[in-house]
Amino acid sequence: MRATAWIAVNVFRESVRDKVLYNLVLFAIVLMAASYLIGQLTAGQDIKIIKDLGLASIAIFGLFIAVFIGIGLVSKEVERRSIYSLLSKPIHRYQLVLGKYAGLVLTLAVNIGIMVAAFYLVLAYMQWMAPPDMLLALDGPALDPRMLKAVVLTFAELSVITAIALFFSTFSSPMLSATFTAALYVAGHFSADLRNFDQVVESKSVQTLARAVYWLLPNLASFDVKGQVVHAQPVPFGYMAMTIAYGAAYVGVLLVLAVLIFSRRDFK
Repeated sequence: MRATAWIAVNVFRESVRDKVLYNLVLFAIVLMAASYLIGQLTAGQDIKIIKDLGLASIAIFGLFIAVFIGIGLVSKEVERRSIYSLLSKPIHRYQLVLGKYAGLVLTLAVNIGIMVAAFYLVLAYMQWMAPPDMLLALDGPALDPRMLKAVVLTFAELSVITAIALFFSTFSSPMLSATFTAALYVAGHFSADLRNFDQVVESKSVQTLARAVYWLLPNLASFDVKGQVVHAQPVPFGYMAMTIAYGAAYVGVLLVLAVLIFSRRDFK
């Protein structure tokens, strides 16, 4: 357990020193600030525009962090041949995989926290500047704490994406890992369409295949509640708990498979 924590801390330190990571966070903060200017173009919808763009930018740039750092967690060690020095220490391979994952999840949490703080600062400024009648016309408060529900589910979704990227990085190149992860991300947001595939085709074999693919793909659309919270629609805690539990189970399966593949990989 101590070795896993040590690896996680080192992954976090390396990620923090990565200039690409700083650029992504800075760009996300600038985008959310720029959303204020965009909001000025739509009279009476300023705060709603900022909420939409702010939550979207947190998700998009969190995705970039998860993919572009996650795909190199294992492959980078192999390319630099530092994997040999790591494995020569009293560290099990499963500890290396779990530590890499925990380190990147910690990095995601810190950077999402920074972006959320910037997001609420922009909203606080808008609330201070907005006339009272505009605030009364909003679906919800400008600093609506319910938006944190969308942030929590976004973090859960990015944790799944991180596990997918780590899984592919245990046996594939960074380029292919990024391609596979991006493909699963897109497919995961449209996987629900496969559930109703029997209404489109009549072939039983195709219907069975579509249903099997539906159960294998991550259902990422269930993590997206940004539209609901922006319009102050309720997102039950029960739904959040079930969705997070589903994500945790999917992550668990991916980590087990990643450990099995990495444990059998020959680096000679």
